[in-house]
Amino acid sequence: MFKKIGPGVLVAAAFIGPGTVTACTLAGAAFGYTLLWAMLLSIIATIVLQEMAARLGIITQRGLADVIKSELKTPLIRYSVIGIILGAIVIGNAAYEAGNIGGATLGLEALFGVDYVNYYPLIIGICAFGLLYIGNYKVLEKVLVSLVIVMSLSFVVTAIITKPDLGQIFKGLFIPEIPQNGILTLMALVGTTVVPYNLFLHASLVSEKWKSKDDLNSVRRDTYISIALGGMVSMCIIIAASTIQGETITNVLDLAKGLQPLYGSAAKYFMGIGLFAAGVTSAITAPLAAAYVVNSCFGWRVGLQHIKFKMVWMVILALGVGFLFFGYTPIEIIKFAQVANGILLPLIAVFLLWIVNKVSVMGDYRNTKFQNAIGILIIVLALALGLKSIFKVIGLL
Repeated sequence: MFKKIGPGVLVAAAFIGPGTVTACTLAGAAFGYTLLWAMLLSIIATIVLQEMAARLGIITQRGLADVIKSELKTPLIRYSVIGIILGAIVIGNAAYEAGNIGGATLGLEALFGVDYVNYYPLIIGICAFGLLYIGNYKVLEKVLVSLVIVMSLSFVVTAIITKPDLGQIFKGLFIPEIPQNGILTLMALVGTTVVPYNLFLHASLVSEKWKSKDDLNSVRRDTYISIALGGMVSMCIIIAASTIQGETITNVLDLAKGLQPLYGSAAKYFMGIGLFAAGVTSAITAPLAAAYVVNSCFGWRVGLQHIKFKMVWMVILALGVGFLFFGYTPIEIIKFAQVANGILLPLIAVFLLWIVNKVSVMGDYRNTKFQNAIGILIIVLALALGLKSIFKVIGLL
């Protein structure tokens, strides 16, 4: 069973980063169980898109950027799209890497206090560097799967400790409601779950692990189970935060402090372990995704152990640690990344839907009509998310 689990878990590890944890915490603290349905919708959309990317990876044995590049015949369109992909994924992941490492740092702070807080980013950076430098996919997969299990248990136990109201949970899941002033929080939940770089990461990882079309059912099972698990973890964070609704919460550590008077110090430690695991997994997968994208865009076709591949993730990781260690927040770079990702998500959703319908690429494994109908709905959602991201940066939201 465990031999068949892998890339999907890494994708779940990638989207449950500090940003997701914070968004879920704020959603639960502000609106209780009301927005659980938005997370359920996000997970369904993520499963549909990631299944397409994974299917593309195993059938073509290439990365998503590589396939897009080969299928776009007009040079101007091809280079424009590749430029947007590189800008959004590579520069974006470099800017967000500081946030991933910062989230893991908060987790260590909850566990061990603030005495050595200045050294935490370096410790996390060294751990991520070591795992990536080994360049062995199986080792990386086992470590990340273990971290995801630890993270899942931590947040699930935290939610159980709070003794949630099951009736209200089912109401929040299946009766859609947008509370007053809740639209931006709703969009944040969807935007932090449906992540463009995961589509590139998933296609590349699947082609790395599986070589036969006969394994497609295993790929799908891995995708469905892993992303559903990721969704459950996100929902558990919302549920835990709902118990201290009305208090001023800015991040997950505030949630841990809020739970402590009611549920003891155990809540703080469970939240700390969960946040550390979420930060570390994202701190590893973000540079990894950037390296795969550059590999595909420039047609290197090299493996994890090649110096070109390693140089890309080294730069991303070094920038993340550097930004955090020296207290520098690259606001302009982050704004650029937000705009680029806002353009990239609907663009890639359109290209992905187009490519998985091409007989010349997918053969008998192309989309069904039902998959296309769901895909079109997701493109509309991706367009709304993209516009929201762009408007927010230019100050219209």
